[in-house]
Amino acid sequence: MIDLNKAMEEVKSWAIKAGKIQKENYEKENLKINTKSSDIDLVTEVDELSEKIILSAIKENYSDHGILSEESDYIEKNSDYLWIVDPLDGTNNYAQGLPIFAVSIALKFKGEIVLGVVYEPILNEMFSAIKGKGAYLNDKKITVGSKNTLRQSVLATGFPYDRVTNIDNNLNYLNSILPKLRGIRRMGAAAYDLANVACGRLDGYWELRLSPWDVAAGRILIKEAGGKVIDIPNKRKVSIVAGNSQICDLIMGEIKLLEEK
Repeated sequence: MIDLNKAMEEVKSWAIKAGKIQKENYEKENLKINTKSSDIDLVTEVDELSEKIILSAIKENYSDHGILSEESDYIEKNSDYLWIVDPLDGTNNYAQGLPIFAVSIALKFKGEIVLGVVYEPILNEMFSAIKGKGAYLNDKKITVGSKNTLRQSVLATGFPYDRVTNIDNNLNYLNSILPKLRGIRRMGAAAYDLANVACGRLDGYWELRLSPWDVAAGRILIKEAGGKVIDIPNKRKVSIVAGNSQICDLIMGEIKLLEEK
């Protein structure tokens, strides 16, 4: 296996470089914006610039590794290593001028995530984790929250881009779970949601129809912070629940009740 400590320092530097581009272009007039899967699924010139920085660095330093990235999809190599990249998670926020977005980079080795970084450039928050070595925010160790009831909890969620055309759009889960909570947040950046679960700011999270690059780094952050991420069965793409063990089980219980109706 490669030296993960060395790789972590490299990944952090890549995230900072991409974040610098994002800060420099934040609230830019005439930001170039295009759409992808729908008219609410955006990509900006800054997404593409950020991805170019990260992918160029991976290719320069780990030329024999595979890459899965949001804007470039899959660069296949005959390798046990796969980099999973979301260069700018929270593009709608970025395009709107809302300061909640993040760079997300993870590394898989033989199908297991062994390294993850989520960097929020506006707040200068660097979340990081290496398999077996804990999770950190700006080099301070973090853990998931300890709450064990929904009534005490503040959760986060989100909604799929095809929510208008597909009935499996999370509204039924939201309607069922929301009345049982202390609060709900919808921040619009899955990677940052998961990072906030890892450090205990959020008690849990669920969302449907995500992509691997949305959650790869967040998965290892939460695992190394003492929590867990559960894949919701029989759902499109990546659908997950995250939090400490008790909160995950409570959210899954609500979801299962609705599925059985």
